[in-house]
Amino acid sequence: MESYEINLKNANPTIENTFLTWNMQKNWNPIKITDANGVYFTDSYGKSYLDMSSQLMCSNLGHGNKRIINSIKNQAEKLAFIAPSFDTDIREEVSGKLRTVLPDNLTKYFYGTSGTEANEAAIKIARMYMAKEHKNKIISFYNSYHGSTLGSLQLTGDYRRKLTDSYHSASGFLKVAPPSCYHCPFNLKYPECNMACLNNIEYTIKNEGNIAAIIIEPVTGTNGVVIPPEGFLHELRRITEENNVLLIADEVMTGFCRTGEWFAVNHWKIKPDILTTAKGITGAYAPLSLTAVDKKISDFFNDNIFAHGHTYEAHPLVLAAASAAIDEYKDKNILENVRKLSKLFSGRLNELREKHISVGDVRSIGLFGAVELVKDRNNKTPFNTSDDKIEGKPMIVNKIAKYAMEHGVYLNTWLSHFIVAPPLIINEDELNSGFDVIDDALKISDMEIKI
Repeated sequence: MESYEINLKNANPTIENTFLTWNMQKNWNPIKITDANGVYFTDSYGKSYLDMSSQLMCSNLGHGNKRIINSIKNQAEKLAFIAPSFDTDIREEVSGKLRTVLPDNLTKYFYGTSGTEANEAAIKIARMYMAKEHKNKIISFYNSYHGSTLGSLQLTGDYRRKLTDSYHSASGFLKVAPPSCYHCPFNLKYPECNMACLNNIEYTIKNEGNIAAIIIEPVTGTNGVVIPPEGFLHELRRITEENNVLLIADEVMTGFCRTGEWFAVNHWKIKPDILTTAKGITGAYAPLSLTAVDKKISDFFNDNIFAHGHTYEAHPLVLAAASAAIDEYKDKNILENVRKLSKLFSGRLNELREKHISVGDVRSIGLFGAVELVKDRNNKTPFNTSDDKIEGKPMIVNKIAKYAMEHGVYLNTWLSHFIVAPPLIINEDELNSGFDVIDDALKISDMEIKI
């Protein structure tokens, strides 16, 4: 009994009692974070880190925002929870504010608590609506990520779906090649390719049959900030309209000013039938997601049951965070700051590619960027693959991130690239200081090539 009590005292309850997601649990030794303010967060030893990835590309408004915090406090004192069948002042308030920032065809909303839930709702809504056409299949893209629950994981095109396919799968989901010019699935080059990826999509729709919807991240998020070639989204919208297929835009990561527009689809003036978002809707101060639908879809449910719901749908506390966050985006001119810094941001990324032999490609839009590492530029050979991740092998990007953290900069890493997506309140000096550390860190991957 004595040894058991001693072990309990010495154990870290976080490690012992909770899971580290998408990783093996051995060797997890997390840094304890105790405070955060602005574009920095601080560990239990008092060391501060510049947040160059907005945590999970979600802390768009930085840390410690008093307006959002006070909004949550005030709502908690007024009405902390009520069943979603009731109306509330905060629900009316947020819905009204969303009308001013969303594409104007999206007029009815479902509030969940995560991007995963937003995409689950989109799947069900699309299938319920398209059942009248006897359509239920949904197309998504390889190299995508849409969530971790049953339906949203089937939409996902990266390796995380394969990890659970043997015991966690569902029917009615198809994948197509993504519009990824750096790693073109057809080994072609834009614009001579005539966007063969689009031809593949249209061919799939016409020959598969029963396609209810296609879901796309207008700019691919975690899997590398892949920006579609000019004209792609316009043609995709044309294809979906001509074939009576719904277009779902997953803007969980790109929404709320991240790319220099309120939503990434605005860059191409595309109006999706369904749009999903989360993360930036509250600046990550509270877990809220949104599934917004076109009026033709919402009208359908006037005389058909909307067969979906959650206990925490339209939760007053998280809606209070969203209300304040939307005001902050507007009052602090966040869009203007993103647009002003985007030239510096892309310029610093391009400098990394020119300076470091291990950088194969850089991509960015607004304050959303990725640095892709390769050990062979000519063949675009990555340092690591998903198989390395699954097998627990050392990853070059983790070495880069470790060096950056040691020098006060946090980066979110993936397989052979890392994401640069700082809080949208960042200033020019802070941005440059973050890039200076990244520049130094990339000497590590350069040395791997020389060896």
